[in-house]
Amino acid sequence: KKHLLAAGILLVFASVCFAQPAAQATPSPSPKPAMTKAQLLKKLSATEKKVGEAFKNKDAKPFKVTLAADSVGVGENGVTTKDDTVKMMASMSCEVKSYELSDWKLTMINSTTALLTYKGKTDGTCAGVAVPTVWSSTIYANRGGKWLAVFHQETPVSQAK
Repeated sequence: KKHLLAAGILLVFASVCFAQPAAQATPSPSPKPAMTKAQLLKKLSATEKKVGEAFKNKDAKPFKVTLAADSVGVGENGVTTKDDTVKMMASMSCEVKSYELSDWKLTMINSTTALLTYKGKTDGTCAGVAVPTVWSSTIYANRGGKWLAVFHQETPVSQAK
C-alpha cells in the first residue's frame, strides 16, 4: 500500500513537471567576432618568431609564456615537457647567429585548435654540429582566450632533393 501511494505521488509530481512551459533562454551579450584565419596566422607566426628569438638568445621567458603547462615537444632529443624545454634553454650548448622562418601554413582543426606548419632555417651550431633546416609543426589551443602551444615537432629537411 505504501508503494502504491509513493507511485501515485511520483506520478502527480511528474505530471506537474512535464506540464511546465519550456524555459526561455535569456539573450546573452553578442560574442566578440572571432579572429579571421589570416589574423590568427599573423598572431601565431609572430609568436613562433618570438620563440625563435628566445632560442637564439637562450631566453626561457617566452617559452614559459607560450607553452601550455601540459605541452609536449618531439625532436631529436625525444619527447619533452614544458619544464624540460624551459630548463634546456639555460644549459643548451647552442650558438645561433641567425634564423629564418618561412613557408607558413595554418590549418584549423576546430574553432579553438590550430596547426601551424613552417620551415625553420638556422645559421648556428649546437654542441659543435650545424643546426639542420627543419619542417616544424606547432599545435595551438585557445585556452581562456589565450593561444598556447600544446605540441611542437621538428623534422630535418631531407638533403636528397
